[in-house]
Amino acid sequence: MEAVGAPSFPCTGINFDKFGQKPTGFVQFSRGFRENQTIRVGNSRELTQSIFGVRARLVGFELSCSYKNAQVSAVESEKSFYIEKEIDKNHVSVDEAMVLKKKSHEVAPYLNGRCIYLVGMMGSGKSTVGKILSEVLGYSFFDSDKLVEKAVHGTPVAEIFKKHSETFFRDNESKVLHNLSSMRRLVVATGGGAVIRPINWKYMKKGLTVFLDVPLEALARRIAAVGTASRPLLHDESGDAYTKALIRLSTLSEERGDVYGNADVKVSLEYIAGELGLGDVSDLTPSAIAIEALIQVEKLL
Repeated sequence: MEAVGAPSFPCTGINFDKFGQKPTGFVQFSRGFRENQTIRVGNSRELTQSIFGVRARLVGFELSCSYKNAQVSAVESEKSFYIEKEIDKNHVSVDEAMVLKKKSHEVAPYLNGRCIYLVGMMGSGKSTVGKILSEVLGYSFFDSDKLVEKAVHGTPVAEIFKKHSETFFRDNESKVLHNLSSMRRLVVATGGGAVIRPINWKYMKKGLTVFLDVPLEALARRIAAVGTASRPLLHDESGDAYTKALIRLSTLSEERGDVYGNADVKVSLEYIAGELGLGDVSDLTPSAIAIEALIQVEKLL
């Protein structure tokens, strides 16, 4: 099977019809195609398109294309095809990137330079999601814990708790948030305990606060997978890493649950997973979470 066109195959839009729906398939090529050039199109059974971590594999699809007078026509396949959905939790699709870009362009004008502060329990993915949001919004990214470490001569958070005290850490954390609150166009990933001091909310409310709501069991699995050494509030618990994390997280959740409710926006990972037909929030990509954050921020604005 061959298609006439340029050596590259830049499909800027492919829509695949489903059973019982009107066909909407099309392929758009760049203008760089030259006459009498051909490319080999791979076996269609290997083609995939992913949306929010769901991989769609095309079966029984054939495509032929022709070039004439700077126009490209796509000839409809002689064979029907269907889509098989497969979960690929590690896949970050081109579709997600496109949605992120589109949604960020819609939200940015209404943000008007206001900062975004991500709050949530330890291990909720604030830094990972924050970096994605900062990139698509054209903002700078800061991790408040890292800034506290820098202020204390590069001392890790766990060591600050051990050598000084939690109060000493919280005082420096508040100073960091105070300094950041006077700036614009930032995405800030805060520490899990930043929400316990009312003064910190005063600083963060100069921007928008986004709460990443993750089930405790999922948080405990994440923390256990990477270890608890960097989590000073987990050091005093006994048992295996997962049990230790879950017990402590449950206690912290009871203490802070109502406080997280002060956030302007809540992003529920359970809700996102349900909307995408995923059985486990661990199957969500950070990009899917970032997209939901932008959607919720847009509703607020």
